[in-house]
Formats: sequence, C-alpha cells, structure tokens
Amino acid sequence: MFLLYGGLFFILLSRFVFIQVTGMAEGQVLTAKADSKYSREQVLQASRGKIIDRNGDVLVQDTLSYKMIAVLSPKATENSKAPRHVIDPEKTAQVLAEYIDMSEEDILALLKKNIENEKYQVEFGKAGRDISHKEMNEIKAHNLPGIIFTQDLKRLYPNGQFASHLIGFALKEEKEDGKAVTVGKMGLEYIYDKELTGTPGKVEFKSDTKGFLLPNAEKMITKPKDGQDIYLTIDKTIQNFLEDALNRAEEKYNPEKMTAIVANAKTGEILAMSQRPTFEPNTRDGLSTNWLNEATEQTIEPGSTMKIFTLASAIEEGVWDPNATYKSGSYTVYDRTISDHNVYGWGYITYLEGFQRSSNVSMAYLLNKIGDETFIEYIHRFGFGEKTGIDLPHEASGTVLDTYPINRVTTTYGQGTTVTPIQMVQGMTAIANQGKMMQPYVIDKIVDPNTGKVLSNHEPVEKKSPISAKTADQVKEILASTVTSEHGTAKRFKLDEYTTAGKTGTAQIAKPGGGYYWGREVFLYSFLGMAPVEDPQLIVYVTVHKPKLKLTEAGSEPVAEIFNSVTEKSLKYLNVQPENLELASSIEMPNVVGKNVMESQSMLESQGLKTVIIGQSENVTEQYPAQGNSIISSGTVFIKGQGDIQLPNFTGWSKRNLMIYKSLANLPIEIIGEGFVTDQSLTAGSIVSSETPIVVRLSTPEETTYIEPIDEEVAEDLEVLPQD
Repeated sequence: MFLLYGGLFFILLSRFVFIQVTGMAEGQVLTAKADSKYSREQVLQASRGKIIDRNGDVLVQDTLSYKMIAVLSPKATENSKAPRHVIDPEKTAQVLAEYIDMSEEDILALLKKNIENEKYQVEFGKAGRDISHKEMNEIKAHNLPGIIFTQDLKRLYPNGQFASHLIGFALKEEKEDGKAVTVGKMGLEYIYDKELTGTPGKVEFKSDTKGFLLPNAEKMITKPKDGQDIYLTIDKTIQNFLEDALNRAEEKYNPEKMTAIVANAKTGEILAMSQRPTFEPNTRDGLSTNWLNEATEQTIEPGSTMKIFTLASAIEEGVWDPNATYKSGSYTVYDRTISDHNVYGWGYITYLEGFQRSSNVSMAYLLNKIGDETFIEYIHRFGFGEKTGIDLPHEASGTVLDTYPINRVTTTYGQGTTVTPIQMVQGMTAIANQGKMMQPYVIDKIVDPNTGKVLSNHEPVEKKSPISAKTADQVKEILASTVTSEHGTAKRFKLDEYTTAGKTGTAQIAKPGGGYYWGREVFLYSFLGMAPVEDPQLIVYVTVHKPKLKLTEAGSEPVAEIFNSVTEKSLKYLNVQPENLELASSIEMPNVVGKNVMESQSMLESQGLKTVIIGQSENVTEQYPAQGNSIISSGTVFIKGQGDIQLPNFTGWSKRNLMIYKSLANLPIEIIGEGFVTDQSLTAGSIVSSETPIVVRLSTPEETTYIEPIDEEVAEDLEVLPQD
C-alpha cells in the first residue's frame, strides 16, 4: 500500500511540476485558456465623420440612440422575484409592437423561436435600432422583464430636406457577423463613405464568470478613431434661402421638377444646390426612383440661355455690331425655318434689340458672321461637351450637336445640344469674372478630427479663358440690358436693391421617342443670371420644368420668384452693400498688421471703408480681409488689436460678419437662427472676454420680390422653336 500510494503521489507531483514548468495541459496553453475564460472585450464605437458647411455649421452628424435587446435565458435571473429575462413573450410582443416597426406576430415568433433554441438573447434587427431616448423611457415604463437597451449611434440630418440629392444619406447595414455598420447609400455619404467611416476601438479587461471586474484587473483601451470631417463650400443660410424659395414655387406652380444652383462668381464655389422633387433624408420620405443629382448628372437642352455664349463668341470674333439691323420673324436654312417666338417678328430691328427680345433669328444671322465651325470651337472653349471636373462622381458631359449645319444653327439658341446645369454655371463665371472661367467645386476641405490635420484642401481652379476681359464686360452690359430695356424678356428679374444681368430661356423638352413636347405648360423655363452687375458676387441658375400656369401667368414667373428671392436675400446676408452700387469701386486691401490700431482705423475709414475694432490698444495683430484682397470701397474691415474687447452693436449684422468677428475675437458667441442679427444678450460697449457667455439671435428678412405689371402678351418670353 505504501508503494502504491507513494507511486501515485510521485506521478501526481510529476504532473504538477510538468504543468508548472511547461504551462501546458493536454496540448493546451493554460494561460491562454484562462484568458479566454476571464478576458472580456467591449467595443467602443467610432463616430462617422461630420458633414459641415463653410461656416462650421454641422449639416450631418451622428447622434446618440439606443438598441433594444431581449434577454431570453433563465440563467440571467438570480432572483425569481426580480426576473431579468423574458417570462411572458405574449405580453412583451404586444407592448413592443406599439413602439417598433414590427408586428406583434413577428415579435412573438422571434421570441419563441429563440427561446426554443435556448439562445441567451436576441436583437430585433433594423426595427430595434435607432430608438430615441423618449421611446426608450416609454418602453421601460412598462417594466418588461428581459428588455434591455444599449447605447448606439444614429445618423442625423438636422435640417431635413436640405441639399438632399447632394448630401444623400447613410443607413445601418447588418453584416454577416450580426454587427450593424453605417454605410453611405447616396450622395456625398456614398461618395466619401470610406473617409467618413471611423475605426472602432475597444476595452479589454478581466472579469469573473458573471461579468464582474476582477480585483486589480488592468484595463487595456484602444481608442476609437472617428471618421474624417468633410467641409463643404455650401453656405447653410444661402441653402436655406434656396430651399424655402423652391418650396414656395413647388406649392404654387406644381412643376414636374426644378433645379437651382448658387455659385461664387469669383471662385466657382457652390454656395447652394437643390432640386425638386426632393426627399427627407432622416426617413427617406419622398425618395423616388430618381437618385440623380440633376445639377451634375442630368442633361437638358438649355434654350435661350445658350445665347449668352453665342453673343460672347460674336463679340470676341469682332463681328458683333449692336446697331446693325436684320429682318426678324423667320430664317430659312436648307429645308428648315427658324422662327422667332412671336412667329412674325418685329420687322427690321437692331441686333441689340434682337438679343433683348430673345430673337432666335438674330442668332442664326450671327452664326453666319462668326462661322459655324468657329462657333462650335467657342462652345467647347466654354466647357460644353465635356465634364467640368467638379468633385462629384458620375458627372454627365452633355453633347454638342454639330453633325449637320442645321445643328449648329439650333445650338446658337440652345436646341439639340445638351448641357448640365453645372456647365452653364461654369461658363457664366467667364462672363462674370472678366474672362476667367472657374471650375466649380463643393468640397472645401477634409479634416481628421482625431488630430486636426487637414488631409485635403481645395483651392479655386482657373481654367483657360475662353474670351477676353473686354468681351466679358461687354457681354455683361448687354445681359444687364435684358433686365432694364423696355424690350427685355428679363424685366421680371429686376431686383429691388441690386442690379442684375442675365438671360431667360424657354426650351422645348424632347420626347423619349423623338420630337418635342409643345405647349406653355410643357416647356423648360430658366434664367442664368449674376448680381450685382458692377462687381458680380453670385451666379444663380434656375430651371423649372412644366409648371402649372394660370392663363395670366408667364413661364418666367416661377423662375423669377425663385431667383429674385434667393439672390436678394443672399447678397444682403453676404453684406454686399446695395447703396450707391453704381458709384462703388473695388480697392485693394492694404496691410495694417503691426501698425497702431487707431491710426489704422483712421486710414481705412478715410478710404470709405467701415471698420470693426477688436481690442483698441497697441498695434494691429490680425486683419480681415487680408492684405491684397479686393474689397468694395464701402465694405467692412475687421482689425484686431490688444487690450479689452468692447462688444459692438450687432443689430443688422449678417451671419457671415458675425462668424468673422467671433473667430477673430475668440469669444464664445452662441448664434441662434439664420439671417440677420435682431437681438444680443449683452449691450453694446460691454467689456467681454473668452469666458463671457454671449447669445446673439438672428432672423430671416421678409421676402421682397419684384412684380412686373402684366402689360404685354403672356407669350412674350416664349420662343417658338423649329419642329421635326
């Protein structure tokens, strides 16, 4: 017996020594097995990147939501009086069906199936995600055993219908491992999905079998990396002006569709872009089969807005004589007759009057002077027939139709040849910007929020000039006359406080099987304009397809209501001074950094500039605009000195100027609303610091729309185009 037990003890001791030395048992590493039993890992979610406007206002971001889980296993309950698992599937299904998008029958079937399969817990898929805090509390109030919630992130579009086809939307998708990941489905959310998607982090720790943290257990944290933030050239305030105007026009005229773009005439930056029909990105309500961004992915026949570029070609070639005359009414080319919009014309008139009246026949005669091949070269110079290169995918290039001589004639007034709205805006930058054609773009920069590093920064891109500065200025003057002349078709586009230049368009819409629709309610009405004429800041292009018009209404009316409202409000918001614009001139901003504040103020104001002083002692440390930038002679300059900051009277300030002041002064100003300042929490003259809370309230100005008395035929702005 002694030898038997001694031998067993020796074997057991040998086994202990072997395990201690090798750390192995039955071929398994014991430390790894222990780690797997006691190690826990919790995922730290990364936020998807924000989409932000040019002023730092967040347009899209992740927000806190909740995910619902049903615990099914009785093992979760330690005290039968306080059950922690689902004990009444029928009641649970009945209650939950009132709150989530899932029927009572489906919920009950899900619960019973997983109970039978002895699953510990179950989720409810899409229906159980994105639950708000309010809904969570309402469900909790029913005291349903086993129903628990975990924090989640939901993509939020706080502005609702706001550049929806540009921004797009993202949705959660369930992967094979059961985890839900937010994926971009449309627009910028889809295009920049990789950049916007963050990298999750995790917390690793040791716990007992019940999940409680072990004493002295260390935590290992891998921080999540949030997705990259995308800053747009879009201005939230101007975009809201545009959305409101389109909503009013849609309600009043019920068109088939509309497209509108607002661009910075100097840089090509897109300040606003929208279309109708549109949709609500939070719910996708209104999203039809058309997921295209009409401004860049869809082509149209532009109609008479194309005459802008025909006129520019003639002036650049030296064949434009505004006082020469021609016989209006009709023009025959081979077997086709080109007619003016009133069919009979106005007899012999000058080419200038012909352009103001939007005469198709004048364009046909001009083509003879330019030369049809030369004309087509100019059309390509203005960027038609090729992509603009805007930083959006799937851009259409359009087609310059020049197969036959008749095609070149119809192209002069915008029929046959197809373009995109963004091409029209790009071409117009050359007219507004003294011949300099600017590439349009919507992405300002991409920033890594984890480090603050700017990963991509878009600067304005100047393309090859299609015309000279002299030609551009002459075209601009003639376009202004279409608004001011008694013969002009663009009289409805006259603004109350600013000068406007542009061209109306009434285009036939091609039928799918060939030919064109005909009738005042099946045309495409448009206007391509700029303002103010003396120093164009904005280019605005509006198209309205097939509006429902009263007998007394002209097709240009819905277009004018959109253009006038958006342009006037935007110029005021941008602080473009309307007073005496005819006498105003641009000056080059001098350098005052390092000079005495008071002396700099006197010098600047002697040149007619308005000054805002931030810190009134010592020398200037910062200025806006910077040295060398162009500023209108009655414009506002911000200069920052040292010492105490006295709060100015913000009343009437635009949001743009308020943002500049906030940035330079480094003050915690909370801005509420859109438009112009109406109220501030601290009175002007108060001494403030970076720790002083300041609240400023803005409100949108009342709409002012010019209404032209109807004293001409409603059909004045229609253009009768040749039929097949």
